Amino acid sequence: MRLRLTPRDTTFFDMLATLAQHNVTGASLLAELLGAPRSERDAIVHKLSEAEHVADDATHSIMRRLNQTFVTPFDRNDIYGLASALDDCMDAMEEAGDLIVLYKVDQLPLRVSEQVQVLQRCAELTAEAMPRLRSMDQLADYWVEINRLENQGDKLHRKLIAQMFDDTTDPVLLMKLKEIVDMLEEAADAFERVANMVEAIALKES
Repeated sequence: MRLRLTPRDTTFFDMLATLAQHNVTGASLLAELLGAPRSERDAIVHKLSEAEHVADDATHSIMRRLNQTFVTPFDRNDIYGLASALDDCMDAMEEAGDLIVLYKVDQLPLRVSEQVQVLQRCAELTAEAMPRLRSMDQLADYWVEINRLENQGDKLHRKLIAQMFDDTTDPVLLMKLKEIVDMLEEAADAFERVANMVEAIALKES
């Protein structure tokens, strides 16, 4: 690690860790939504929406702090990009949950739960990795595993699309289901973008 001679505001590490933890909450609520009867989905999606608002507030707090801080622990553009990418993960999960309720989908394909399990694991690993930005140590395993999970998610997504085209005769329902599974895939992609940013930051700071 490079020797730093200037003071720096380390609050950003805690703020990024908190933001990442909101994604764990979001992924958990998404999993809860899948297992709930339609009569209970509105309440769960409301919780998911509230979690997304809290994550937005956390993201805005990081942006405000950036504007008030002269010396940051690493490049301020990287902090901005990382916070935005973490927020994108929550946005995609919240949108997927919202679509499930808005489209009044009675039953989702079984593999959708596997997609959400991938998101839950991505969220957990990301939340565990954020505190390690303080030292930039032991992060390689994180971005390698996120990449593996995203590849797994890609395969699940392709199988889901093929299955839906085989099994769904109602074209309107097919469009609804495809939009939902596409948004879940976007959430997995968002987690990979976070991991790619962490890798780039770690390499830059090493």
